[in-house]
Amino acid sequence: MSAETGNVPRLSRAEHGRAASPVRVVHLGLGNFFRAHAAWYTEHAPDAAEWGIAAFTGRSPDAAESLGAQDGLYTLLVRAADGPEPEVISSLSAVHPGADLAALRDYFARPEVAVVTITVTEAGYRRASDGSLDLDDEAVAADIAALRDDPAGDDVSTTPGRLVAGLLARRDADTGGIAIVPNDNVPDNGAMVARVVGDLIAEVDPSLQEWVDAYVSFVTTMVDRITPRTTDADRSEVKTLRGVDDPEVVPTEPFSEWVLAGEFPGGRPAWDDAGATVVDDVAPFEQRKLWLLNGSHSLMAYAASIRGHETVADAIADSQVREWVEEWWDAAAPHVPLPETDVTAYRKALIERYSNGNIRHLLAQIAADGSQKIPIRAVPVIKAELGAGRVSEGALRLVSAWIAHLRGSGAPVTDPQADLLQGLVTGSVDNGVDRVLEWLGLKDGQLRDVVVQQVTDLEAPGATKEEK
Repeated sequence: MSAETGNVPRLSRAEHGRAASPVRVVHLGLGNFFRAHAAWYTEHAPDAAEWGIAAFTGRSPDAAESLGAQDGLYTLLVRAADGPEPEVISSLSAVHPGADLAALRDYFARPEVAVVTITVTEAGYRRASDGSLDLDDEAVAADIAALRDDPAGDDVSTTPGRLVAGLLARRDADTGGIAIVPNDNVPDNGAMVARVVGDLIAEVDPSLQEWVDAYVSFVTTMVDRITPRTTDADRSEVKTLRGVDDPEVVPTEPFSEWVLAGEFPGGRPAWDDAGATVVDDVAPFEQRKLWLLNGSHSLMAYAASIRGHETVADAIADSQVREWVEEWWDAAAPHVPLPETDVTAYRKALIERYSNGNIRHLLAQIAADGSQKIPIRAVPVIKAELGAGRVSEGALRLVSAWIAHLRGSGAPVTDPQADLLQGLVTGSVDNGVDRVLEWLGLKDGQLRDVVVQQVTDLEAPGATKEEK
């Protein structure tokens, strides 16, 4: 009998989906993107019956409680341009709140568990500006103290802390190799995770590093699938289409890409048979996506929200925003190490994806955590253009729009460094630009004058779409 809300049934394995597979994958970060991406690829792998996922939430246990009530099942609502296509995903065999460290350690210690995937956003890795683990972060400091005091305790809260707690348990159980597979938009994300984990190990138990070097691989990935936040309209649509009450609906676009490079000492699902690409070097694909998709997303999040738009589809329909996006691509594209025909095709596909009005990808959602995104999306392109002898207005506009955003224009500021950044931009435009460019490592007189003018133009009373 299905669990029910009122007279409408909830999802259950007795009536929907398939039987739960044995857990062989652990996932950290039970959000929409993971459920539209890695969980979807696992569901579609031909050996899915052998690879169940045990997923852990971030700070809030709500998703684990809600998904647990429907046996880990949820509806993926693929919003194509010609209409929605709902699909029940069965790859989550177990769901846990992130605070359940006992369960996490237990999974890590099992010999059959071979893969740990992660989606916690850029900010979740608690990095300092130089890419190392931020030892001054209060939560990191608390994890260090907790792991030193009791490696089997329950007071670990950060992603690096949870990984180290799990790796300690696996070493102690002597259950062999394991792959750690981050899926967040950070360049060379495998090496990035290896670094923050290594930094934490050095503080907690340096003897663990030798075991990690021998038994743990850090896989680098590039991920791509636009996945907005779930709305009540999404839930209502699934109720109408499928006759089930699913509070955990995940809306997404038809397009999906996953590129992976690295070793899997304990094996992995046949993700490549589900459409993933396994390569020796992710970097060219990563750079293409980070600069062309993520960079243009950030540009729209700040510049288009200032013009009064709420979604990506609304933004790209504005001819001024479209022009800015094309100018950004014109600056970034020459530095992407892939054939020009590939880059041109990718740009065309992005316009089609952005124009899909059935995907309500909110600019305010994309605008969050700019302090983590701008240094890796905008700064390398600006520096590459300078290296080619060009001061690119198209590249600089992303930084200018971010500064205007920090000064109170457009989408609300949601950032772990909001106090610092908003302090930098107080006062005149000139002084704010100087401080932010210095913070970004872009203190250059050639850039300053362009950025000051662009911020001034963006903040001008006539800059909104209604008044153009």
